[in-house]
Amino acid sequence: MLLQRLGNRGIRLGTLFDRAAARHPANVVVLDHDLDLAPGLGRRATVAEIADLVDDFASRLWAAGVRPADRVVVYKTNNFDITLLACVAARIGAVPVLLSPKLDGKTVAELVRRVDRPYLVTDQAKLDGELPAEVFGFARRVLLAAGDHADARRLHDLESLPRVAPVAMPANHPTLITHTSGTTGIPKLAVHTGRTLQARYRPQASAAALVRKRRPVAVHVSFVHSRLFTALAMAMLRGFPLVMLADDDPRHVTDVFARLRPGVVEAHPNTFMKWEQLADDPRRPLADVKYFSSTFDAIHPRTVQRMLSASGHRMPVFAQLYGQSEAGPVVGRIFTRRRGEDADGRCVGHAFPGMTGVRVVSRDGRPVSESSPGYIEVRTDGRILTYLGEEERFNRQENGGWWRMGDVGYRTRWGCLHLLDREVDVIPGFGSTLAAEDTLLSELDELAEVIIVAGADGKPVPVVCTRDDEPLDMAAWARAAASLPVMAEPVQRRQSELPQTATTKIKRLELAEVLSSEGRGR
Repeated sequence: MLLQRLGNRGIRLGTLFDRAAARHPANVVVLDHDLDLAPGLGRRATVAEIADLVDDFASRLWAAGVRPADRVVVYKTNNFDITLLACVAARIGAVPVLLSPKLDGKTVAELVRRVDRPYLVTDQAKLDGELPAEVFGFARRVLLAAGDHADARRLHDLESLPRVAPVAMPANHPTLITHTSGTTGIPKLAVHTGRTLQARYRPQASAAALVRKRRPVAVHVSFVHSRLFTALAMAMLRGFPLVMLADDDPRHVTDVFARLRPGVVEAHPNTFMKWEQLADDPRRPLADVKYFSSTFDAIHPRTVQRMLSASGHRMPVFAQLYGQSEAGPVVGRIFTRRRGEDADGRCVGHAFPGMTGVRVVSRDGRPVSESSPGYIEVRTDGRILTYLGEEERFNRQENGGWWRMGDVGYRTRWGCLHLLDREVDVIPGFGSTLAAEDTLLSELDELAEVIIVAGADGKPVPVVCTRDDEPLDMAAWARAAASLPVMAEPVQRRQSELPQTATTKIKRLELAEVLSSEGRGR
């Protein structure tokens, strides 16, 4: 019923908030931060007010010279208005290019160069502290969302302008450009169209239709992630109050959740790991949560159980999606308290019938199995159009309509997909590093994170982070690791010292390089 009602309109970015306001004008968006675009708006706004803000700034971009099909790079201080600026640009037919605030200035300058003379929306903090001067030569014009700079135009100076009618672009035209995680080098620029975003929306909306009661939806997802736009569409068009978090610090989130009592929570897997301690707070900030949703990456069973155990509902649900920036969600799995206690964390679920497909192909001619995993390939209409400026690289991952995910795994006789490792992270002879990490986390509650990477001599090196950075209990570690293949002695780090992507994934190759330079694992 929901899909029939929304049709092909569900994910059109430029008019998303207009359509949501037409249905539920009094619905609210609650923020844990102030918007740079509208600092006076406060931290609680109606959907109608957000729609007006998007309309207002669309007229400002137009006045600054932006026209349909122009590219608008957004790289600014972390804030929900990154996402709103994507809607602003799309409203006048331009193509937003969203770059994570976590990217360093040198990488951003290279990506701006690749985009080929775009408009750049940034702020004084990024210009003064991150971006090199040559970025001005790569951009057609630099526009400021906040602050001042002699060589940039302030959007706040363009006010009281006539509003511009929304521009509808063809469904197959680029409508959004995001970037990949960058775990293996310079991020790739992923080109989405209206049609591919709508295809991603369908499987998620079919699952979300099961949520009948209008519960507050709390979201902590990277503001540049394509998943955020489908999440917004599902919440806003159905009238669910939305809580957008920029800060994922557990103490802060505990305070927010204890006050607002969300019924649905969406976050990245590593964020949920960070939030495990919320389950111990006497205010029970997760008690009202009936639905947890994790984006695109496999999640550790311990984390799932911590979340489900903290819910006060009789039958809470944890939904896990497996996918990537290039393909969107392709496989899903549901955890409950009963099904999750002894769950295999490597099982990421089944494809969505009639919407996505998955297969695993042999790497060496041997039949695919747990001991001989193959390449995971998927088929979906949600796949991106191309990598901007890297078409050959894009084509190398395509195989007769199937898309190679860059992961290895296998399927069970029942068709469940098991994800074992990223292709580039496989340690010959060790087995699944992810499965080993699941085991260690389940056995050692003191661990906040564990990452197993190849050392300088190829020997597996576990990098561990403990709660409150307490010294690792080596006797407990030895007992937990006894059933696993031989590894080097664990290397302890603070979580803040681990290199992370925009979606909080650990950059394993970069971490391995750091350890190698230190002589670890020899």
